[in-house]
Amino acid sequence: MAINFKALPKISLHDHLDGGLRPQTIIELAGEIGHKLPANDGAALGKWFRDSADSGSLPLYLETFAHTCAVMQTRSGLTRVAREFVQDLHKDGVIYGEIRWAPEQHLEKGLTLDEVVEAVQDGLEQGAEDVAELGGDIRTGQLVTAMRQNNRGLEIAELAVRHRFNGVVGFDIAGPEAGFPPSLHREAFDYLATQMMPITVHAGEGDGVESITDALVSGRALRLGHGVRIADDILSSRSEGDRDFVELGEVAEWVHFRQIPLELSPSSNLQTGAVSEWGTEMVDHPFDILYQLGFMVTVNPDNRLISGTSISRELELLTKAFEYDLEDLQQFQLNAAEATFQSLEAREELIEQILRGFKKAGL
Repeated sequence: MAINFKALPKISLHDHLDGGLRPQTIIELAGEIGHKLPANDGAALGKWFRDSADSGSLPLYLETFAHTCAVMQTRSGLTRVAREFVQDLHKDGVIYGEIRWAPEQHLEKGLTLDEVVEAVQDGLEQGAEDVAELGGDIRTGQLVTAMRQNNRGLEIAELAVRHRFNGVVGFDIAGPEAGFPPSLHREAFDYLATQMMPITVHAGEGDGVESITDALVSGRALRLGHGVRIADDILSSRSEGDRDFVELGEVAEWVHFRQIPLELSPSSNLQTGAVSEWGTEMVDHPFDILYQLGFMVTVNPDNRLISGTSISRELELLTKAFEYDLEDLQQFQLNAAEATFQSLEAREELIEQILRGFKKAGL
């Protein structure tokens, strides 16, 4: 049976606002502020982003954001980008999305931290209204992010808490992982713990198991942003008769035992070299190993523009690589629904939507 991936109800947990712009929007906003782009045609610009991302290096991958952030420095620019972001999520079948972004990167034109958060929230709400007018339904939440290479962790954490009743659902740190461990922002994480603000931490993408450990200990992470390098802590495997035995390291065992969600982004992981030790093709990605072992895997696009992808495309690529069926795809979405930084009641509603949608799809 052919699967209509876009029609399936989906949850997006790891999706960067500055990595999901429409190429034409970048061109139009760049023209308004006089920012020079590497291409001035929508198709050509989109290709430039995708080609630049295929570097096998996280730092080089991150350089592409200089252009997207440049056009997100005004209230109108931020609001437009956020509004279109929600529209595009809906077109891909997303029913709930947590949108992460770093307010500190959008202050060059004089806006304050609070003003940029408000501008983005206005856009998210406008996008949801647009969807509702078309007869659809989508909910969103902001994940306010601090850049790990900077020294503003506590300031951004306080920002997140100030806006927790205005769309912000959690906190994250992002940026170059190696050399900038979560422990550098321990004061911010301590503060967030006192405020009971949910935390996800980029870890196990550009660095290894020690980074994941620090995210769990210093960061008190409830989810791992990417977390794919947890596969490095699978110590050994062997087969005896018709049974397979796997030994997990201490950190992998903890993540597995506690069912800490992994925000896996397969295409992005291949582009940045996060899984280079495993291979360079989707079939080499340790996603299926982690899934079969019972880790709480979720499927995410990371940066839809930069990687030229969407959750639907990621699901399709994984299905082709590992021969998944609707039951598997449903499990990925149920995992994501359970992992959202939402109330128990809201999570139960999302789960009901997912079950109804997959039943309609033939499960």
